[in-house]
Amino acid sequence: MRRLSCVLSLPAQYKSMSEKLLTIDLQFSSLDEEEMRARSAAFAKDLARRRTVRDYAPATVDREIIENCIRAAGTAPSGANQQPWHFVAINDPKIKSAIREAAEEEERAFYAGRAGEEWLSALAHLGTDDNKPFLEIAPWLIAIFAERYSVDDEGNRVKNYYVPESVGIATGFLIAALHQSGLATLTHTPAPMSFLSKVCKRPDNEKPVILLVVGYPAEKTRVPDIQRKPLDQITTWLEADSDLK
Repeated sequence: MRRLSCVLSLPAQYKSMSEKLLTIDLQFSSLDEEEMRARSAAFAKDLARRRTVRDYAPATVDREIIENCIRAAGTAPSGANQQPWHFVAINDPKIKSAIREAAEEEERAFYAGRAGEEWLSALAHLGTDDNKPFLEIAPWLIAIFAERYSVDDEGNRVKNYYVPESVGIATGFLIAALHQSGLATLTHTPAPMSFLSKVCKRPDNEKPVILLVVGYPAEKTRVPDIQRKPLDQITTWLEADSDLK
C-alpha cells in the first residue's frame, strides 16, 4: 500500500483555517501497470454490456443489494463535499402505482405535442411511448433528488455548489454499481417530474432529477440496435508529441 501526501501553499487568510483541518491517511493501493491495464480493460468491457432496459421481470431484489449500491453512489465527489443528493428507494406496490399514474399523465402530454417534433424524432429509433408498465413491474424504483440548498441545524438556508455536476456523478456511480451487481436499469425522466416530490414526501429544497428503474430484465428481452461512439470521436489527446496546435 502506498500513501500519498502533498503540501499546499495557502494564502495567509486561509492558513489559520488549514491548521484546524482534520486529516486522515489516504488509503491507496498501488498496482503494477499490467494489472492496471487488465482491470481497466475488463471494466470497460463489462460496462459496454450495460444497456437501458424497459422490460422487467417481477422477481424481487434483496434490499441489501440496493443499499450497497446507494452506499457506493454516496462516495461520489461533490462540490465542497456537500453531497447534495438524496435517494428514495421504493418497492411499495401502491407507491409505484401512484408514480406510474402520475408519470404517464405527464408522458401523454409529452408525446401528444409538448415535446415538439424535433425531440420526438430523436426518440423515434428507441421505440418509446407514454406507456410505462416497468414503473410497476420492476421491483425497485430509486428517485434521485438534488438538494438545491441545504438547511442547517438552526433552519438557515446554506448554498450548495455544483449541484447538477455532483448529482450527475453520484448517479453514474449508482448505475455502474447496480450493473456490477447484476441488475438492469432505466433512467426515466418524465418532464415535469415535480409529482415525485409529493409522492416521496420530500422537502422544498430538493428537486427530483431522475427516476431510476431497477431490476432483472424480462426473459428474452430485446433492446434497440444502437452503437456507442468510438473512442476517437469522444476523445482528444494533448500529449507531449501531439501535432494538435
